[in-house]
Amino acid sequence: MHERPTRLLRRIATMAFTALSVAVAAYAFAYLYRDHPPHDWFAARFAISGLDVPAHFFGAGLVLLLTPLQLSAGMRRRAPHLHRLGGWLSAGGILIAAAGALSMARHTQGGAASGMALATLAVVWLFCMGNGIRHIVSGDFAGHRRWMCRTAALTFAAVTLRLILAIGMVLHLPFLPVYVFATWSCWPINLAVCEALLRLPAARPHPSVATTAAQP
Repeated sequence: MHERPTRLLRRIATMAFTALSVAVAAYAFAYLYRDHPPHDWFAARFAISGLDVPAHFFGAGLVLLLTPLQLSAGMRRRAPHLHRLGGWLSAGGILIAAAGALSMARHTQGGAASGMALATLAVVWLFCMGNGIRHIVSGDFAGHRRWMCRTAALTFAAVTLRLILAIGMVLHLPFLPVYVFATWSCWPINLAVCEALLRLPAARPHPSVATTAAQP
């Protein structure tokens, strides 16, 4: 009885996740090439920052584009070689983006309050990705899947942060407090949702799935 509505909700959630990921990735790439007004605080700070800004925007944009594909079970089944290629490209993008984020955290809006949050996010992002790689190298496909889901949740923090900022703008709240709140809340919220989804019975792979995935 409930299978069809659940499947529909899952499809809607997947479409929304993909659309938002692509939209923010497009924003990241466009940000590097568009003209910025002189009163744009972010652009003014980023202009004097150096290579960390384009590195972060390019790396994070690349990972956002790849994440919906990497999470696709159909792609893993039908094109495992592309899944592995996408995985290594994502790992490279995360390394570049996280390094840029750690540098940018020194002079972000909100000072140390938001800078510490973004630096922590970058470190946790690298930690989750590293664990995902460690598990796949050791042949633990279920562990790899769990850690890469957490990595995807942290990648999607770029979207959640902007959604929180948009809500603040709609409610006419002061920007800096909302921004600091967004930097500290965007990734724990995503991780909490991810952990809840991973604990659903449907998220636990049947033993036969792992056996099939392990076959060359």
